[in-house]
Amino acid sequence: MRILLVEDEHEMAAWLERALAQSGFVPDHAGDAATAEEKLGQADYDAVVMDLRLPDKHGLVLLREMRARGDITPVLILTAQGALQDRVRGLNLGADDFLTKPFALEELEARLTALVRRSRGHPAGRLRCGALEYDNESRSFSLNGVIVHLTPREHAALGVLLLRMGVPVEKNQLFARVFEHDSDSSPDAIEVVLHRLRKKLAGGDVHIVTVRGLGYMLESISGGL
Repeated sequence: MRILLVEDEHEMAAWLERALAQSGFVPDHAGDAATAEEKLGQADYDAVVMDLRLPDKHGLVLLREMRARGDITPVLILTAQGALQDRVRGLNLGADDFLTKPFALEELEARLTALVRRSRGHPAGRLRCGALEYDNESRSFSLNGVIVHLTPREHAALGVLLLRMGVPVEKNQLFARVFEHDSDSSPDAIEVVLHRLRKKLAGGDVHIVTVRGLGYMLESISGGL
């Protein structure tokens, strides 16, 4: 998924770019409204993440101008705590979702995925690969309609693979997301997590495959997404 990140705070933007890239998104950064408008005119994006306090133009003005010229790219707006007026104005101008600062990266990723899938005609709130489903509301995985009980690391690994279903995830990239708070573990530890996940997915139509030289990939043998 190609994401345009419109954020003027350089440290925040750099952190988000790294984090989104690790999760399989393809982020592109614009530090002001003028750069955002230029990039929107040059490429197609799956979604826009937009801060409102830009140096050259308020984010809601940029949003209004996007919608006025017929740009229907989903827009997620980052707002300050309690900025109710901005949220109301944003909805009236065509915003698709809001996220209040500070926020958890996992929530941003889930909201972006839901936005893009909804814009493509998929039901919001759920991700699916074959008989495997993830419910954003309950933050749970189910296989053939039965809840799959996972450890936090198994949950994190399966979430990353599901977000990038059908596309290989590099070993080091997956390790960084699953063991981000454990610097004592080696990248080989991710193989133990994947071994346990494979056992828990046994009997279903979804498999974690090793793609030599590229990493790990979640795929459905039935071809259903």
